[in-house]
Amino acid sequence: MSTTGSAHHDSAQKAAAKRPRSWGRDLLAGLVDAVVALPDGLATAALVGVNPVYGLYANAIGPTVGGALSSSQLMVVATTSASAVTAAEALSAYAPEQRTGALMLLVMLTGAFLLLFGLLRAGRLVRFVSHAVMTGFMLGVAVTLVLSQLPALIGYSPHSPSGGETLVSSMLDLRWIAPHTAVVGLSALAILLVLKRTRLSLWSPILALVLPMLLSMALGWHDVLTVGQQSAIPDGFPIPRRLALEYLTWELAGSAFAIAVVVAIQAAGVSQSLAAAHDRPSNVSRDMIAQGIANCASGVMSGIAVGGSVGQTALNVSLGAVTRLASISAGIWLLVFLLLAPHVIGLAPTSGLAALMVGAGVGAINWREALSIWRVGGSARIAIMVTFAACLFLSIPAAVATGVAVTMLYFVLSSATDVSVRMLVRRPDGQVEEQAPPTHLASHHAVVLDVWGSLFFAGARTLQDALPDPAGSEAPAVILRMRGHSAVDATLIKILDDYAQRLSRQNGALYLSGVSDRLAGQLKRSGKLVPEDNVHIVRFNAIIGAATKTAVAQAERWVVDHSATDPPSLRS
Repeated sequence: MSTTGSAHHDSAQKAAAKRPRSWGRDLLAGLVDAVVALPDGLATAALVGVNPVYGLYANAIGPTVGGALSSSQLMVVATTSASAVTAAEALSAYAPEQRTGALMLLVMLTGAFLLLFGLLRAGRLVRFVSHAVMTGFMLGVAVTLVLSQLPALIGYSPHSPSGGETLVSSMLDLRWIAPHTAVVGLSALAILLVLKRTRLSLWSPILALVLPMLLSMALGWHDVLTVGQQSAIPDGFPIPRRLALEYLTWELAGSAFAIAVVVAIQAAGVSQSLAAAHDRPSNVSRDMIAQGIANCASGVMSGIAVGGSVGQTALNVSLGAVTRLASISAGIWLLVFLLLAPHVIGLAPTSGLAALMVGAGVGAINWREALSIWRVGGSARIAIMVTFAACLFLSIPAAVATGVAVTMLYFVLSSATDVSVRMLVRRPDGQVEEQAPPTHLASHHAVVLDVWGSLFFAGARTLQDALPDPAGSEAPAVILRMRGHSAVDATLIKILDDYAQRLSRQNGALYLSGVSDRLAGQLKRSGKLVPEDNVHIVRFNAIIGAATKTAVAQAERWVVDHSATDPPSLRS
């Protein structure tokens, strides 16, 4: 047997030897994932405004389906607070008895949009969402989440339209606060926040929910609202429901699109961070398809929306999960819990669930990252501020649209201001030095201009302003280095064509060096900048500087040949 064959055989044997151990680790990680996902699912569904058990359905179906199909082995597809805030806003327009049908439509539409994103390979577009915009959005969602859960946390019935007014009135008007509910909610929040800093951090959500629940039962506080009192807890596995198309509206479809965008962007960050940390490739478009199918499956079973979860994925990694079996088994474990102890779930106090959501919101507020972006200044500061404000004062779909618009504007402005034009001058020692380009061209002289940055739209106009003026000179030559610019738009072609004509009027020439095959094809199809007497194209060369060297030699010959020729404007 060859050495290579032996190596492959040994590798296969080692993998086979480790596989049972990996399975055991994955199954154990899945069990812990399921235990932590139980209170998280209840709390997230309560935030949406539907039966809390629908969150458990989502956390059972999402990890199983999403984990089996996603490109990332370790990403957990589960309920997320960002999608829940958006869903809560969308379903608030429906009566409580209509929300189950509307939820099913909302989640399945979200899945359909995610499927469409994946099939269109929209994963490539995620990179265009700036970090400042995403940070501002997540910060706004976190603050909105905290403010929206404060009334449920302390048993207060809000009379004000906005979260900020509800907070102020709750603190000032203590008569409207249910004391037993407030004790349960605040003690749950305290347990959660304190244990997060200890070795019991992993179990803090369960303990924060169970300990106040036991306290309430021991003291006989029957006025504390529980999940079972708020909603009926079904027995057994979830069953498919009829699609209630009568609840379909444009507003609901818009909210589904917003949730799909949020889920896609957040999951892309999760999968890409996993790929970087574990040296495993990820496919964002495939992950979108996986999450789309998971949402469709969750919607059919009345589950809430799911997506790549930052917290659940981090937990999965910390537990030592190796393969996707951990995520799949987490969903199966949760289904077992639902089958064996559905009525125990109904004992959970709703104020305890609100405490878990407040804790999630507080944990998601990354002031250090926001401050870092703020200190960068410029357009990044504007982007994070506008997106954050949009989340607080507009609907979530409108905030998503604002974030996308800010991202596009941010990209265009950055591209326009990121264009740099430098003149390259060879020194006596042979080194090439960058200098500021001249404002006017010298007669009978060749100048080399190096261009950096995007030359689309506004960037092309920035280049136009930086090009030296040929007026008043005789027989000038300009070499424009196009290396790295594999494609341009019509704006740049028009600008360069106009500049070539201005040079021609002074008996000058324009040389484009390092032109790629793709760019040459664009120029040919445009019918402009066609190689002629005063326009010259030097094609790309793999050796850096070779194309420019050729262009300089040609330009210097042009200058010599045309030094004795008057410009066309001076001819009789």
